[in-house]
Amino acid sequence: MADKETPTPENAGHRQMAVQSDPATSLGVYANMMMVSHRKGEFVLDFLFVPPQQTTTTQPAATLRTRVITTPEHAKRIVRALHDNVHRYEASYGTISEAADLPTQIH
Repeated sequence: MADKETPTPENAGHRQMAVQSDPATSLGVYANMMMVSHRKGEFVLDFLFVPPQQTTTTQPAATLRTRVITTPEHAKRIVRALHDNVHRYEASYGTISEAADLPTQIH
């Protein structure tokens, strides 16, 4: 029998869920840039890697590491979860400075 969580105001509407992953996926991928695009029914999150070894004389080239396509409703939950986690992180470890060494646009 699965464990059930008693609903409280903090977890109302939340259910526990087991997450399964194959070994390769569980390693994750590193990304140091993200591009977001959208249309009415979906958001597209492209996670990119820009190598630090690129010279300033060449146009930066980013490699697409993974693409996540999601609904607008879930995109809003993602934003809220990131916002909450950044605040908790900063409360524990201090203010995070935004990276300034990466290009602002990739073509």
